[in-house]
Amino acid sequence: MHSFKPSHLVKYFSLVRIDHTIFSLPFALIGFCLAVRINQENLNLKLFILVLLCVFFARNAAMGFNRYVDREFDRKNPRTSKREIPSSIIRPSSALIFVIINAFLFILTTWFMNLLCFLLSPVALLVVLGYSLTKRFTSLSHLFLGLGLALAPIGAYLAVTARFDILPLIYSFVVLFWVAGFDILYAMLDIDFDRSEKLNSLPAYLGKVNALALSALFHLLAIILVILAGIQGNFHWLYWIGTSLFALALIYEHLIVKPNDISRVNIAFTAMNGMASVVFACFVIADLWFFRVI
Repeated sequence: MHSFKPSHLVKYFSLVRIDHTIFSLPFALIGFCLAVRINQENLNLKLFILVLLCVFFARNAAMGFNRYVDREFDRKNPRTSKREIPSSIIRPSSALIFVIINAFLFILTTWFMNLLCFLLSPVALLVVLGYSLTKRFTSLSHLFLGLGLALAPIGAYLAVTARFDILPLIYSFVVLFWVAGFDILYAMLDIDFDRSEKLNSLPAYLGKVNALALSALFHLLAIILVILAGIQGNFHWLYWIGTSLFALALIYEHLIVKPNDISRVNIAFTAMNGMASVVFACFVIADLWFFRVI
């Protein structure tokens, strides 16, 4: 068995696309700040760092596992054949060790939060790791991915409060539908490959037109839930600016991806969604900090 080498961290960060943390981290920060503000607590720097570490370790484990279990499909797919495992930059056994280390560190980190987070940590890992197997048996894999990332806001909230509340749960559903919507767009790139390999995805099952319509519906639900959260949380004008920008970003990505032209899927997937999450989080957190009443 090949040992994990810290000097190769850059390769492993490339393996797990560390830049894609931009999708889940902003909503984890919303959950954390929401908990601090609702409970009128002072910012606990140690707890804040623990939340960041949990997001980091959970995502590394999830993405590393995805690359490990999909390595043969990635090797066959021209779009993914140059990824780290198919191109032998990282050995499969080393990738698996990386996954195990990050999964262990995730559970260990939750121990220093509170008992509820620790007890729920295996469940969270089961969800985020299990997504990678779903394309083998269901076209709803996009929703499983959304569910995995949806743990970020409620998980960060639980780290502070050790209890469930309606508002962070609404944000979790926002993430679920938002992520499922843009993952459907991304899956448009692999329709032919998925069909040839008998892998399940909504674009492969429904076709481009219907899949795009369902993606738009999921994003509409995400926007509605963001509005509902704003009303439920009694937010102020900064929040509504963020909501407007979030909605505009989602609308724009559906304007640039069409059934007969998917050339700008990568722009919609990375640029627009990354901007949407970061900008929205900045305005929500600013609203929480400038206006104390919720």
